[in-house]
Amino acid sequence: MEVSKSYGKHTTPIIDYCAKLSVKQTDVEKELYEETFKKAKAAIMIGAPEVLQFGKNFIRLIHAKRCLDIGTFTGASALAWALALPFEDGEIASFDLDHTNFNNIGKPIIEKKCPELLSKMTFHLGPATESLEKLISNGESGKWDFAFIDADKENYPKYYQQCMTLLRPGGVILIDNALRGGRVAGDPSNFNEAEKAIDQTNRFIFDDENADNILLNVGDGLHVVFKKNRMFMFKCL
Repeated sequence: MEVSKSYGKHTTPIIDYCAKLSVKQTDVEKELYEETFKKAKAAIMIGAPEVLQFGKNFIRLIHAKRCLDIGTFTGASALAWALALPFEDGEIASFDLDHTNFNNIGKPIIEKKCPELLSKMTFHLGPATESLEKLISNGESGKWDFAFIDADKENYPKYYQQCMTLLRPGGVILIDNALRGGRVAGDPSNFNEAEKAIDQTNRFIFDDENADNILLNVGDGLHVVFKKNRMFMFKCL
């Protein structure tokens, strides 16, 4: 198995080596991961530590202040972004159909360890496509710096398009589970609905003239998308 989260049962020595020499979790992040695996029924849904480390690095690199977090679960990704954002004006909008796992697992840990981080976070309950559309309708297009997509896979194409609308030129989108254990590289006739949507999203991104992208074998696959600044584009004759 060549595609696996570092905590997965199919991890390899190379994946383990890379993760050990890349991931720098804080104490609050470590506790959130530990409690997620103890208490959450679908703990494997939590983002791989190496993916969240990658995201934190990018947030700092592009000097992001406003982040979209599609898929809250126990709050590991929202916490990671909050730790990477500037304290004074960092902002995270996190979206999920159900915040039970966050309220029962992630929130108590954050409140205990670093409650000030919660002031950066706003949690939107309900279908993320609807919440994102409200942001667009409210004039938020082009005003966000970073987006992380890790929710229901069938809506990945829609999430991508909405996040691209909301991101500023030069903003970054990270799309998790973009290889789905390597299965999207297989025979399309064997894809389930989630794999079809992931493959469709990957291909749509490649064809998107407004995006530069790189599909990486990190975690369960990570698609990194840069929204182009068309003011600085140069075309050869």
